[in-house]
Amino acid sequence: MPAESVPLPAGFSAAGLHCGVKSDSAKYDLALFVSARPATAAGVFTQNVVVGAPVTVSRERVPTAAARAVVVNSGCSNVSTGERGLENAREMTRLIACDLKCREEDVAICSTGVIGQFLKMDAIRPGLSRLVESLGDSPEHLRAAAEGMRTTDTFPKLSTRTLASRDGGEARVTGAGKGAAMIAPNMATMLAVVTTDAALAPEAADRLLRAAVDRSFNRISVDGHESTSDTVLLLANGAAGECDEEALAAALNAVCEDLATDIIRDAEGATHFVTIDVAGLSTDADATTIARAVADSPLVKTAIHGADPNWGRIISAAGYAGPSFDPGRFDLDINGHAVCRGGVPTEFDEATVSEAIRSHRDCTLTLNFNDGPGTCRFWTCDLTAEYVRLNADYTT
Repeated sequence: MPAESVPLPAGFSAAGLHCGVKSDSAKYDLALFVSARPATAAGVFTQNVVVGAPVTVSRERVPTAAARAVVVNSGCSNVSTGERGLENAREMTRLIACDLKCREEDVAICSTGVIGQFLKMDAIRPGLSRLVESLGDSPEHLRAAAEGMRTTDTFPKLSTRTLASRDGGEARVTGAGKGAAMIAPNMATMLAVVTTDAALAPEAADRLLRAAVDRSFNRISVDGHESTSDTVLLLANGAAGECDEEALAAALNAVCEDLATDIIRDAEGATHFVTIDVAGLSTDADATTIARAVADSPLVKTAIHGADPNWGRIISAAGYAGPSFDPGRFDLDINGHAVCRGGVPTEFDEATVSEAIRSHRDCTLTLNFNDGPGTCRFWTCDLTAEYVRLNADYTT
């Protein structure tokens, strides 16, 4: 569904605008998601030891059955800002709560942008009042909120799914996300706010969200650099009533996967979207560990950028990842072309495989170790000179 037509679930509104955190007035830097009624909220956050003040504040407030809103700023991550940073984050939630006539503790917060800078509160304070005034429940309002979350993203990331409610009606799950670099989620810089009008208790919301994150945001990597600000928040306000939990989990998983893969498709400087399928290991965890090692390897990523079918880089990354396997049993395909069988090279035409990489933005690496039920699908991108340029000049 085009981003401009993605709807909010019943009982939710959203807004986004420019207040002055970013110097470019054409770029939005504030976003707000509001439930008209108290909602169940759950959250999954970065595992980095260094975390932003908003992560600290939001961690204190979820899971809960009384959430009303999530406020987001982009352009400054409010990380490594000490007590002043915490005070600023709490003030932002307090100002939103005052306008919404709810408790400060019922508002969660996310921030993304440069680390080690203080928020421009003189710009943010009046911006928050205008943000509440501009709330609406249309797809345009949701897109504005998604725009307010962006940093180096080139497009807003939105996804939605519908499912039946138990009373015969319809429920919806809709997510908005951001991210393009500093991506190595072990629940990284990425944010997502997922809203649903299905009813969920805090325990179920927490469990379903963690499962969805594990199979989506925790299976992407742009550069192997785990952020200090990663946050995925789920708000469920129950306006559509109860739903079958399995169907709701499937909708939540699909929305999170859409947002996660959009981050990879929008990765800074990337020219290839890479899907890594690993199978035949003892456990899914082992498969994920190997997939992540391949995804994070700069040698693998640069080979893909250069359309070089140098498959030794792929298997060597698997070999140092940690999980054990028989090096005489693995098979490897690149874009559907068999390059290795039983741990030894096949007869393949390098020019043909190279052209298969070069001529397609989507690239697939399929590794089968033929020794167990463990599987994983992981997503990454190539590493380009443009990525280096963008991040070399990020603040200068």
